[in-house]
Amino acid sequence: MTSTLTRLALVLSLALGPLAVPIAAQDAPAKSAATPAVVNLNAATPEQLETLPGIGPRAAQRIVEYRTKNGGFKKVEDLMKIQGIGERSFLRLRPLVTVGSPKGDARAQQ
Repeated sequence: MTSTLTRLALVLSLALGPLAVPIAAQDAPAKSAATPAVVNLNAATPEQLETLPGIGPRAAQRIVEYRTKNGGFKKVEDLMKIQGIGERSFLRLRPLVTVGSPKGDARAQQ
């Protein structure tokens, strides 16, 4: 009986062990917990755009193409005109982006 309990404990620890990692990770401070830098949609490089949550290389390229074709973003809501960026993604990105002048002032939010 003791060996059955030992096996059961081993199986449970192996099965439930991975669940403990996310719980522990929640307690650790996240890298994004610090105030992230605001990214200027009209001046950022593709690499800078990729630092935004949910923006990968393709989306970053579409953002650059949009601003080139349209003379820049007039308002942050224009970000939803980019394929793959819907309202939900936009709401996550909104506090992290600005549409300041291309030369510009990263603090000049819309």
